[in-house]
Amino acid sequence: MTDKPNIREQMDHIYRDIPLPNIPWNVEQPPPLLVEAVESGKIKPCRAVDLGCGAGNYAVWLAGRGFDVTGIDISAKAIEHARKLATVKGVACRFVVLDLLGDLSNYRERFDFAYDWELLHHIFPEDRERYLRNVHRLLRPDGAYFSICFSETDPSFGGRNKYRKTNIGTTLYFSSEAELRELFEKCFTVSDLRTVEIPGKHGSHLVIAAWLKPL
Repeated sequence: MTDKPNIREQMDHIYRDIPLPNIPWNVEQPPPLLVEAVESGKIKPCRAVDLGCGAGNYAVWLAGRGFDVTGIDISAKAIEHARKLATVKGVACRFVVLDLLGDLSNYRERFDFAYDWELLHHIFPEDRERYLRNVHRLLRPDGAYFSICFSETDPSFGGRNKYRKTNIGTTLYFSSEAELRELFEKCFTVSDLRTVEIPGKHGSHLVIAAWLKPL
């Protein structure tokens, strides 16, 4: 176990004080796994939510392909970047500052497709059930949820401990397939869950990719 950071303050600092090209997870091009899901028709244009949208790159990409997209992030500074990007790209997206670990009972929007790309490893185990209940709340009963987070088999940032500190001061939790399956099955049916290699800004990573349906 490690001390929990104030995520809102930490992310506001990152998006305010670090240039976007220097933020490790801020990659302008959409990830191949997401592109493949869209281009294959696995996910068709629908009402979608990008959970932990950051600077909005992937939300804007989806909106440009006919999706009705809402991006949610805890950082107001990240949302400022996302709104500017949507304006520059000339696409319509909604961006909302919201704590996905908080009380979402007053948030009424519901979605056909939810995804979090490298968000879950920022959420520590004691908070993950609350987060997944909120994801479940946001989805329509026949919706789909796609999640990507770092695998404990990934060698990044020391490659041994479950909790690892990054070079920009964030602390990440690296998961196993078994613990994620047990976690997801409390709210979702697991359609597919596997460890895969994905490209990153500074090299490839081993991540756990999961496709899920609400129970």
